[in-house]
Amino acid sequence: MTNETFNDQFLKACRQEPVTHTPVWYMRQAGRSQPEYRALKEKYSLFEITHDPELCAYVTRLPVEQYNNDAAILYKDIMTPLPAMGVDVEIKSGIGPVIDNPIRSKADVEQLAELNPEEDIYYVLDTIRLLRTQLSVPLISFSGAPFTLASYMVEGGPSKNYAKTKAMMFGDAETWNLLMDKLADMIITYVKSQIKAGAQAIQLFDSWVGALSVKDYRAYIKPTMEKICQELRKEGVPLILYGVGASHLIKEWDDLPIDVIGLDWRMSVQEARELGITKTLQGNLDPTVLLSSWEAIERETKYILDQAKDDHAFIFNLGHGVFPEIQPETLASVTSFVHDYTQK
Repeated sequence: MTNETFNDQFLKACRQEPVTHTPVWYMRQAGRSQPEYRALKEKYSLFEITHDPELCAYVTRLPVEQYNNDAAILYKDIMTPLPAMGVDVEIKSGIGPVIDNPIRSKADVEQLAELNPEEDIYYVLDTIRLLRTQLSVPLISFSGAPFTLASYMVEGGPSKNYAKTKAMMFGDAETWNLLMDKLADMIITYVKSQIKAGAQAIQLFDSWVGALSVKDYRAYIKPTMEKICQELRKEGVPLILYGVGASHLIKEWDDLPIDVIGLDWRMSVQEARELGITKTLQGNLDPTVLLSSWEAIERETKYILDQAKDDHAFIFNLGHGVFPEIQPETLASVTSFVHDYTQK
């Protein structure tokens, strides 16, 4: 791969540099709806795929090759580093991450081990190194953010109201703060190792932090996020922060030392700019639109692109991840449309 063939439009948009077109990538673009991936899943589990660098690199590359996207995102799960900390997690089909030894006390938090990336997640790092020799677009890697990881660790799995997590947060400051510190240290170590291996951008998924009010985010989460982002900022790669149903927190995120804010579909690009957000924005087509007619897809995509037409600080994405039911041809068509419609 030569520099002449490398497509850096995504990185330029992250840095608010002029671009030739609006860059495109999709959350959960690796796998999900691709027939090649489904064939692999009949033979291999997520665990087996992510532990095999050749297979994992193949799954990560597929959407770039099929859709002509401007960035790849590493195929893995936000739970990946937790087993090394002593968290017994299993990804159960139709449920999600299930943890048999949830955090219930300060003693549970104290027992969490430190992450040793070269030993504990060597397969992730090997996959990143391999992909850097194969890709002609930037490679995004990621980590879960503290509240979202804590919610799984405390609840023992997915939750609708995060009752146990919030009860600890509100009622047991010592345990909560210790958990935040442990997760912050792990995330910093985890992400730095991925950047050292060759990841060119990092997305922090705080998927469930929208469950908190602005007041509670400021009190219980933001100091930890500031610590993480300030430390990662030293690595010199773009940092993206994304959450679902978290539009009310966008001004808090704008204060953080990050480069890109990922929007879901609940807040428009224009609304974010009107609030004074100057960081690069990423988003935010409702993924359900991709299950409707092309006329509707084009209309809704144009609506987003028209708001960002004079804005080189914009990356097109979905407001949430790709659904398994979405056709690969649809994603390829959307990518092509965005590229053509925004050609500078």
